[in-house]
Amino acid sequence: MSELSAPAANPAGMRLLSRWLLLGEWRAHPVRAFVAILAIAIGVSLGFAIHLINAAAFNEFSTAVKSLSGQADVQVAGREALFDEAIYPWLAQRDGVAVASPVLELQAGVAGKNEGGPLHILALDVFRAGFISPDLIGAPAEGQPFDTLADDAIFLSPAALRWLDVAQGGTIALRSGTGSVSLRVAGSLQRARAGQRIAVMDIGAAQWRFNKLGKLSRIDLKLRQGINRDAFLAALSSALEAQYPGRFHVGQPNDENQNSRNNNLSRAYRVNLTVLALVALFTGAFLVFSTQALSVIRRRGQFALLRVLGMERGPLLRQVLLEGASLGIVGAALGIAGGYAMAAVALRFFGGDLGAGYFAGVQPQVQFTPVAAFVYFALGLGVALLGCAAPALEAARAAPAIALKSGSEEVVTTRLAKTWPALACLLLAGALTFLPPVFELPLFGYLSIALLLIGAIALMPQLAAVVFRALQAAWLRTDTSKHAPVRSLTLARLANASGQAGIALGGVLSSFSLMVAMAIMVSSFRVSVDDWLLQILPADLYTRPAASGGTAGLNPREQASITALPGVARVDFQRLRSLSLAPDRPNVMLLARPINLQDPGKSMVLVGETLAVPAGSRPVWLSEAAADLYNVKPGQQIALPLAGGLHKFFVAGIWRDYARSSGAIQMPLADYRALTGDMDVSDAALWLAKDATGDELQQRLKALPFGASLEVSNPSAIRALSLQIFDRSFAVTYLLEAIAIVIGLFGVAATFSAQTLARAREFGMLRHVGVTRGQILSILALEGGALTALGIATGFVLGLLISFVLVFIVNPQSFHWTMQLHLPWPLIATVAGALLTAAALTALIAGRQALSAGPIRAVREDW
Repeated sequence: MSELSAPAANPAGMRLLSRWLLLGEWRAHPVRAFVAILAIAIGVSLGFAIHLINAAAFNEFSTAVKSLSGQADVQVAGREALFDEAIYPWLAQRDGVAVASPVLELQAGVAGKNEGGPLHILALDVFRAGFISPDLIGAPAEGQPFDTLADDAIFLSPAALRWLDVAQGGTIALRSGTGSVSLRVAGSLQRARAGQRIAVMDIGAAQWRFNKLGKLSRIDLKLRQGINRDAFLAALSSALEAQYPGRFHVGQPNDENQNSRNNNLSRAYRVNLTVLALVALFTGAFLVFSTQALSVIRRRGQFALLRVLGMERGPLLRQVLLEGASLGIVGAALGIAGGYAMAAVALRFFGGDLGAGYFAGVQPQVQFTPVAAFVYFALGLGVALLGCAAPALEAARAAPAIALKSGSEEVVTTRLAKTWPALACLLLAGALTFLPPVFELPLFGYLSIALLLIGAIALMPQLAAVVFRALQAAWLRTDTSKHAPVRSLTLARLANASGQAGIALGGVLSSFSLMVAMAIMVSSFRVSVDDWLLQILPADLYTRPAASGGTAGLNPREQASITALPGVARVDFQRLRSLSLAPDRPNVMLLARPINLQDPGKSMVLVGETLAVPAGSRPVWLSEAAADLYNVKPGQQIALPLAGGLHKFFVAGIWRDYARSSGAIQMPLADYRALTGDMDVSDAALWLAKDATGDELQQRLKALPFGASLEVSNPSAIRALSLQIFDRSFAVTYLLEAIAIVIGLFGVAATFSAQTLARAREFGMLRHVGVTRGQILSILALEGGALTALGIATGFVLGLLISFVLVFIVNPQSFHWTMQLHLPWPLIATVAGALLTAAALTALIAGRQALSAGPIRAVREDW
């Protein structure tokens, strides 16, 4: 006996045995190993690629923002987009200030260019900007040194020159009101970052040309040597708040608030995209589990023989874990390489915003980050080890004498299927849905989804036993059962081998439930956006200055001209303004428009009831995002910075807005004009008179003196464009959903194939007792269809539960808005049909292979 156990005590012999077992398993079942490796590789590559893309885009975006601040020590910015320049002398003459550089930032629409957004213009005082932001001073042509001061000159970055297809010496037309400003391209900004579309011009010229006389966006301060910046900032903040309460933010360039602003702009989108990418990795974890569980069942006798020959439980446990880890190592390594390649290709051809529009105007380059690569590699390896942990423990614990007996395979799956851990996972998943977000991210929501999946998959053997035993009992009570041996054998097998059936069901369940949940989530969002658009677009026509940006608008004279047009029954004008309510958050949008105070629900899509406005109060309505982000509820008051001061408003209700995730606020146009004196508007909604047509009114609008600058659209066109933008934003989500479906199909095929091939001895015995080859294939097809049907039914219920978490927990906690539930039946039915077909065909093909050896060879191990 000592000779037999010698290999177990010999390290070299153990290593050789380990290699034989590992390579032998891979050679025996290469397709099953390949599918598990592929699922892990796809999961790791998608997660790593999206991380690299988001990191590159976010870092480049943040660096581009930082480059606009130059070497300023302190920045003073208004809580409104623009503020009065009267504050400038007070700041410039303050003790400790060496240089004060005024800046006017504008987003100007480009005439004739409706795509790509507005042009970002920085208007500077070149004499002062040279001390703080010299990189933003344009390089004029030789012999034209005073172009930096010219009132018709503008300097463009290389990216802006390419975007506008203009060269030095050419001209561009920018929107100002409903007119245009023609500017000469006097030179370029050679030190602008790659992909950064910006322009620079003299501040006095910009104020005059764009009708912003006396207005600034911020003032950059350079302090004298030896001045303590933190102390100066604190003193300046106190002084400004005392003299100009609620008007200014004082901070350091690229400080914590600015970084938080940049991060909050897209963090929820980036995190949710990463989680969706890891769906494939979760599916890979289950494929590793099914691969190793079926391998342990098939090689139960081999492991028992090794135990008899002297191998201890520890080495056997490590061997099975090594086999699972090898799948994880190969898959994770391929995933890291593939993820880097995918990120490089995506950034090269699609840019860094992946269609969502968060990082437009930057040209990031992929950077390999070893720490992130290690994390995702460890994630892939960890998933594989988790997947094979339970089968490895079962292989080590099995008693050799029992395991050597034929027909004990169901004992393995019985031990793997415990009821109480599954129920605990499901109960904990439900409890987690009541917990609040962590750092404004739905971390408990994600954990709840993972526990739902784990708990449901762990319950599948018990569910299969209950369902198929009930079906068998009902079938045996019928007269048909006496004359249909194929169906009787099928139900008997499913009812009495529920553990192995549960493993197969788990593959269907994980893939189909995740697909259902993702499909319901995206469909619910799209249908909700479509319904919302139908409600917020009640007018017959909408018009605004084309390529408007932030410099275009309609003045009172132009508003009167539109109102007086024949065929116009009613016109509602709207003014859009950007406001800063907190220095660490992106700006909210103020919408000043006519609101029916008696029934505000006719003017907006309300969420809940609107409150009666107390006498003497001015009402506002906050979007869901604004109310959530700033923790404001109906009935409370909110202070808004308008007309150079803070004004208190009564929050009368909450409304739904899918257009602005940073928040929006509606207020009556009359109140806005009374407070600010701003009579310009941004756009107009027109209702047709009884006998007028839309085409006639469009022609009349275009015939106005300023009509050439107007963009006129009908609600259906706006709705179609909005849904097109939605689909473009969710293009990556659709791709991830398709990948999850494909991995699920492969997983189902691999699981059924492995199970069928492992039952060669069972089929041989059936052939010996008279069951024909065709009947066995029929049994396999019926089994595959029955298991898949149960998996689809259960997966639909589980997917529906997961979609509830996504729609009602994850989405509101991530993006701060709610939506209605909608089920995409055609897509769900199509994928269900594909799964049924794949399972049945796989079982038939694998069955033909299992039956090819003949009945005598199939049962030779039982002799």
